[in-house]
Amino acid sequence: MAKKRTARPASRPSPRAAARGPGRAAPEGSTSRKEQARLEREALIRKREAGRRNRRLFIIGGPLLVVVVILGIVTLKKTPSSKDPAVYATVGQTVAANTLPGIQTGAARWLPELSHLRARLQAIGFPALGEEGTVLHIHQHLDLDIDGAKVIVPANIGIGPDFLSAIHTHDTSGVIHVESPTRRAFTLGEFFDVWGVRFTLTCLGGYCDGGGKTLRVYVDGHLATGNIRQIQLLSHEEIAVVYGSPSDNPSPIPSTYSFPFGY
Repeated sequence: MAKKRTARPASRPSPRAAARGPGRAAPEGSTSRKEQARLEREALIRKREAGRRNRRLFIIGGPLLVVVVILGIVTLKKTPSSKDPAVYATVGQTVAANTLPGIQTGAARWLPELSHLRARLQAIGFPALGEEGTVLHIHQHLDLDIDGAKVIVPANIGIGPDFLSAIHTHDTSGVIHVESPTRRAFTLGEFFDVWGVRFTLTCLGGYCDGGGKTLRVYVDGHLATGNIRQIQLLSHEEIAVVYGSPSDNPSPIPSTYSFPFGY
């Protein structure tokens, strides 16, 4: 006798399938959203990796870039050259330094000549100022060397009892102060005129060319080959005035000076 087959109950559709209805596939939007989400995750991972690489490159290359920039600035500021670095101005060319009132033509050491300062200022076309000017305010450093010996640049050059020159000194450091109420060129020759020391193409005070000895001027370590009286005083110049034989030259020739902060 044949066994009686029991019919298997039909499988019930899942709620999602039921909601879609018979014979309907999953919507395209669902697959698209999943794919979009995957692509966005991959893009985010790539972006994070790129950020990490850039940070590593900055950590490694940043200091090198700073060093390169600093070296570039220094190179632009102080390019070694055998050419004359001095700038020559045209002011004061008619001044007869030998005949200025109170000019000192003897041996060093020279004090600031103040008795005839006002008359010398008038002769070289400088006003006697009641206070320091502020329109032009720059500094230079001066080294003096005679027969191999350093000569001190005294304090208070150009400073009278109740007036002062636009070019002056405050101490014995050798720093020249140019503090003018007007913007114009000032020269090395005018500085010595204010000091009251003879300074010509061949003489410094009582020391003149002859007997194998000469007067030479170096600007930033290089020999000035033009009219040394007309050397323009520019900001942060190192000027060395040297008298004597070639063997008396300071070694090395001063080429730089560390100016105080704010100068």
